[in-house]
This record gives sequence, C-alpha cells and structure tokens, in this order.
Amino acid sequence: MLRDIYYALIGFLRTFGALQLFFLRLLANSPEILFRRFPLVVKQVHNSGTLSLVIIMVSGFFVGGVLGLQGYSNLARFNAEDSVGTFAAFSLLKELGPVITALLFAGRAGTALASEIGLMKATDQLAAMEMMAIDPLPRILVPRFLGGVIAMPMLAAVFSVIGLFGAHLVGVNMLGVDAGAFWQQMQSALSPGDVYEGIIKSVVFGVVVSLLAVWEGYSAIPTAEGVSRATTRTVVISAIVVLILDFMITAVAM
Repeated sequence: MLRDIYYALIGFLRTFGALQLFFLRLLANSPEILFRRFPLVVKQVHNSGTLSLVIIMVSGFFVGGVLGLQGYSNLARFNAEDSVGTFAAFSLLKELGPVITALLFAGRAGTALASEIGLMKATDQLAAMEMMAIDPLPRILVPRFLGGVIAMPMLAAVFSVIGLFGAHLVGVNMLGVDAGAFWQQMQSALSPGDVYEGIIKSVVFGVVVSLLAVWEGYSAIPTAEGVSRATTRTVVISAIVVLILDFMITAVAM
C-alpha cells in the first residue's frame, strides 16, 4: 500500500510539474498571438463564448428567479422583503455568477476544446505539423487558451445580469416587492470590492478551466477511448479545482 501511495504521489507531482511548464509555454507565446494573430483569438472567443451564451443566459435567469423566491421567503420572516435585490446581487456577483458560469463553461466549452485537440492528436494532425517543423502550441493551443480566458469573464457578467433580471421579475412582478427599494438597497449595499471579487474569480476560473481543457486534449492518448477520458477528466478536475479556488479566494477576500 505504501508503495502504491508513493508511486501515485510521484505520478501526481510529475503531471503537476509538466502542467506548470505547459502553462509557462502558453504564457510565453500569448503576446505574439495576441498582437500578430488576433483574428485566431477572436474566432476562439466566438467558439467558447458566443456559442455558450444560450445555456449561460437560461441558467442565469432561472438561478436569479430561485434567488428571488428564496430571498423573499426567508427575508419575509424578518420583514425585510425589500432586501431581496441585495440578497440576489451579493449571491450572483460574488459567488454563484463566477462559480456556476465556470462549471457550465467547463461542461460546454471545456469539453469541446479537449475533444477537438484530442481528435487532432488522434488523427495525427498535430504530428503532421511537427513533421513540417511547425510548433502546434502557438498556432493551435494558445488561441484556444486565450479565447477561453477572454470569454469566461464576459460570460460571468452576462450570467449575473440575467440573474438580476430574473430576481427582479420574480421579486417585483410576481411577489410585489417595491421596484425602487429593490434597486436602491442593492446599490447602497454593494461596494466596488464586491464587484472586483467576482471579476477576479471569473478571470482565475477562466485561466484554470481553459488551461485544463487544452492540457487534457494535448496530453490525451491518441485513441477514441483516450479522447473520451480526457474530456471526462476536463469536467471533473475543472469542477473540483474551481470549487477549491472559490473557497481560497473568498477566504483571502474576507
């Protein structure tokens, strides 16, 4: 048992070290891609962000609606129904917006990135580029990584805005909360630091999920089973890492 634990630990450390070196290579090639091949990044922002808008908007609307219902139900016990907007804003901007968006982003865009790169490796497209002395990292991997990093904060912002609209629709139109009190208390209670915390979380989650998706696809075993495993690992590991980082960032920000 001790030997198995030792080899598992060594394998984890090797994989983690390789991931860090891979991340540094992505960062080193990012400035050149941003300034010289920016259309490639725009295309990947479209693939990762625009094509994820439907699931983000639908999820954000109903999450906001649930927050409106739960907030009204709980705050009514203390005669504080007008604070439903504040409750929804804090929940969406600081926690639920970045976290749920990251989980949805990993399930939709992350799996697409991992499977696309994994299939390119399985069909020897990446090997063919290397045979022609073309490094696939700046041409294939970096634009997809940057597209995910740029798209994630924008998707989190859309999720939060649509969620606030859903909370307003439920709280004001359905439950009779005063619209002026809904927005006024929200604006007076929120501070720039609350918004910045959500932005920082969305950027960090975008980097992590995009990095894991690109890494899993690039390191996948070039078979159908290997690509499917890489896609599954992308979702599972991204979800765990996002929740851990959410706890750490929240603890630091307190």
